[in-house]
Amino acid sequence: MTLSRRGFLGLTGLTIAGGAGVGGMAGCGSRAAGSGQTAELLTSSLALPRRFTVALPIPTVKQPSGSADGADLYEIVQREADLEIVPGFQTPVFGYDGSFPGPTILSRRGRPIRVRHTNRLPVPTVVHLHGGHTPAESDGYPVDLLLPEGGVQLRGDAAHDMGGDVRAGSRVHSYPMDQLAATLWYHDHRMDFTAPQVWRGLAGFHLVHDEEEEGLGLPSGERDVPLMICDRAFQSDGQFRYPAIDPTMLERRGVQEDYMEGVLGDVILVNGAPWPMLEVDAARYRLRILNASNARRYDLRLDPAPNRGPGFVQIGSDGGLLAAPIEHASITVAAAERFDVVVDFGTYPVGSEVTLRNALGSGSTADVMRFRVVRTATDDSQLPEKLTELERLAPADAQIHREWSFSRGAVGEHAGWTINGLAFDPDRMDAEVKLGEVEIWRFFTDLHHPVHVHLNSFQVVGRNGGDPGPFDAGWKDTVDIRPAEYVDVAVRFSDHAGKFLMHCHNLEHEDMAMMSAFRTR
Repeated sequence: MTLSRRGFLGLTGLTIAGGAGVGGMAGCGSRAAGSGQTAELLTSSLALPRRFTVALPIPTVKQPSGSADGADLYEIVQREADLEIVPGFQTPVFGYDGSFPGPTILSRRGRPIRVRHTNRLPVPTVVHLHGGHTPAESDGYPVDLLLPEGGVQLRGDAAHDMGGDVRAGSRVHSYPMDQLAATLWYHDHRMDFTAPQVWRGLAGFHLVHDEEEEGLGLPSGERDVPLMICDRAFQSDGQFRYPAIDPTMLERRGVQEDYMEGVLGDVILVNGAPWPMLEVDAARYRLRILNASNARRYDLRLDPAPNRGPGFVQIGSDGGLLAAPIEHASITVAAAERFDVVVDFGTYPVGSEVTLRNALGSGSTADVMRFRVVRTATDDSQLPEKLTELERLAPADAQIHREWSFSRGAVGEHAGWTINGLAFDPDRMDAEVKLGEVEIWRFFTDLHHPVHVHLNSFQVVGRNGGDPGPFDAGWKDTVDIRPAEYVDVAVRFSDHAGKFLMHCHNLEHEDMAMMSAFRTR
């Protein structure tokens, strides 16, 4: 495909006037949802809880069940559970080990792990290690279903998704972990039903460590804090509210028409708690920020800002450490992106309350969480001027250039979301890629689309023909692409041969066919 930007805008019917819109597309970022969103706000029918009254939970670290052949072994059971998310209410969740978020897996670079997932849910599942350099058979191809132990009756759309490596009860995922230290996460990836199943709770952290990272003297231990940020809406009885066409997730895919641009909730959760509070020392903290929302983008900033120095010092991106720290007053985070940052609470007097706010939210979604500086403390952490020797992929080395347009389009007889005008077909390979070669991929968009590429990370080399943006540094596996924009990335697949995916990580877009498969050889 060869298409100029002018030709692309004409093809999609996009107009730009104080923002972006598409003729005939209802509510692309409703005013109630706040600015900077391609999605619609779903409000809760219960009274929203008070903010900053619940302590920030830290997800449980999963312990290995043993080891074999040089690999650590883990056992995770996917099951239903009732959790108190909103104080005073029980919320039924789909949880890895019955928790939300799921347990955190800690791994070391070069030490393989194997994770056995057992499905005791009422629906099929697929597990994807997001950011993992993973063999195809363990990557979570969306039709490689894991059926429940007790069996399940699928109909309609769901019955058509049985064309992959379908198993019942349990599946073992093998992860070589031959990759840089980084903040990864695992989540459901079932074809056509990812959005409602992640919304119900199927997500957890997977952190990779290595000697280089540990030798930098960065904040560690209790001052290394993972923050899974997501939004949800609740029914009056405390259940999650979600506008699925088929709440059983056993027959019909998709959301109600008003929400096909994406679903936003009015409650911000961090590690599964609404607007939590964390007591901190007057010291540096490492915050591993993950946007695990279905569709919401965040513009995060500290209020009040520190009286000296930046609000955030970014030390890592999706795929690992940056070459050197980058200072930010605020950070824009699209769905599935990770930002590894250091915040120095030693710049605030003891007794200060520091609120993490969201400038892309309004009303209840303008706040995320609060930090309370409660004590002085010794701080022996460091923030080196150089973090790592970051390999640079040279665009001049690329012999292959590919272009991918992300836009609304027909999916069968219905409106949906397409790549290069095509709805996803798990049996169709849209690119054949040679392992070890650098390629340049150009992503065009009509609206906001966070584009995620499986298997290997990439490097952003430009936006709209200019330089990369302020949040594009380092190894990325997900890139935030704004309306009527194109982004060029350099990518090199080097690890594994097989079928892999590229898709929009607005999960409603993904479920409505905005995925593309490619094969590495």
